Amino acid sequence: MTGDHRTTALLLFGLFVAVTLGITTWVSRHRQGSPEEFYAGGRLFSPMENGFALAGDYMSAASFLGISGLICLVGYDGMLYSVGFLVAWLVVLFLVAELVRNCGRFTLADVVAARMRERPVRIAAGTSSVTVSVLYLVAQMVGAGSLVALLLGGTGEAAQAWTVVGVGVLMVIYVSLGGMRATTWIQIVKAVLLLGGTVMLTVLVLLRFHGDLNHLLHTAAGRSGHGDAFLAPGLAYGADWTARFDFISLGLALVLGTAGLPHILSRFYTVPTARAARRSVVWSIGLIGGFYLMTIVLGFGAAALIGPDAVRASHASGNTAVPLLALHLGGGAGTTGGTVLFAVVAAIAFATILAVVAGITLASSASVAHDLYASLRRRGGKPRGEVAVARIAAVGIGLLAIALGLLARDLNVAFLVGLAFAVAASANLPVLLYSLFWRGFTTRGAVWSVYGGLVPAVVLVLLSPVVSGGPASLFPGVDFQLFPLQNPGLVSIPLGFLAGWLGTVTSAEVPDEARHAETEVRSLTGAGAV
Repeated sequence: MTGDHRTTALLLFGLFVAVTLGITTWVSRHRQGSPEEFYAGGRLFSPMENGFALAGDYMSAASFLGISGLICLVGYDGMLYSVGFLVAWLVVLFLVAELVRNCGRFTLADVVAARMRERPVRIAAGTSSVTVSVLYLVAQMVGAGSLVALLLGGTGEAAQAWTVVGVGVLMVIYVSLGGMRATTWIQIVKAVLLLGGTVMLTVLVLLRFHGDLNHLLHTAAGRSGHGDAFLAPGLAYGADWTARFDFISLGLALVLGTAGLPHILSRFYTVPTARAARRSVVWSIGLIGGFYLMTIVLGFGAAALIGPDAVRASHASGNTAVPLLALHLGGGAGTTGGTVLFAVVAAIAFATILAVVAGITLASSASVAHDLYASLRRRGGKPRGEVAVARIAAVGIGLLAIALGLLARDLNVAFLVGLAFAVAASANLPVLLYSLFWRGFTTRGAVWSVYGGLVPAVVLVLLSPVVSGGPASLFPGVDFQLFPLQNPGLVSIPLGFLAGWLGTVTSAEVPDEARHAETEVRSLTGAGAV
């Protein structure tokens, strides 16, 4: 990239960072000492505000950079991410949002522990939540590194490393000083910027093809090198039965994983009532739905105007397709229009990453402090001490995410998020649904459900082609691959449900009918909800 690109984009980066740090500083002047204020922003946000924040929390680097890149490289099969991410919100709307808001206070473990023995359940759910959050954070770090490496050209690897470190430092500052209130406003600002930038690029792509989607698709297919196969299922997931099972596994993970993501569940506690939580989801579905439809246009637009080979030459996994598309639409390298449009899109993508990592870090630090620390160390400790632990946990999680982000910097960010969704669907969703809807569910069933999904999901990822056994693996020089699928969801999600059932039917514990009845009434009516 030219010096003009670097200067303009870095100025816009700096402007957004300055604005978000200003928001954080302003919010930090308000009282942040109570858990309710730090974790839930005082429960003062309106459904519209929370809907925009939910959209901002969900529309991550995987959405803006990764999905469009995959569609550019593999065509039709890349759209699975757009469809899966959107359809997942129907599960959230109809099965989770209102009930979670009524049953919990700050975390997933609150919902499960409402009718179980708290200590083992909180330890299990807290461990799972932190694992999912760290996997999701790694994807955002990789997206940030890819973006800035493209911007700075020849100093790519060093730029990636320093960007990952910088994002980690900023997310710790946002969470430690501002808590949920600052994080929410950062996500709202980011959602508006991202939607505005996506609309602008989509309109420019459609204008280039005079609004003719058929022309756009066939141009993309012609330039892809695959012909009509680019527009049909099977290019990425149809080569053999292993690829087809991978397709099913990824689809299950995307559709079921959203309802188990800790940073999404925690957003339902920032509104005053369950009705507001449901209306928040309706707002977010509208915003997210429009966004994912536009990512399809951007992906095929990049294939048609830039070409998969050029995108792959910039980044092997396609993470830079959208910034390159913006550069082309603005007039190309060296032009004022190209420089400005590239810089704007790069800054929006960077803003996207910063906002999402703030939300994920807050959710994971809440799990550490509210669930793990409170259970293992200081049962009955003062609330203010819990908030202090959450701030310290944010630092530790930031350091871990930085280390893993440096390790996985060459993988596609949408693919990395797919792994996080698989773990969330395997470990968190089964225990959440059993707790809400199964009267006979027991503490052993809850613990077995979490670990029965979490451990297989993580182990299968470690033994998959993602980690070893191929040129695109994390460790290409070694081969300890035993599991053929890249996404473990097809195996680990059923195991999570099976383990919960098996733990319950083999347990000698007699379910507390009174506690279940109380939880059921509370979840359905909101009576007694915090």
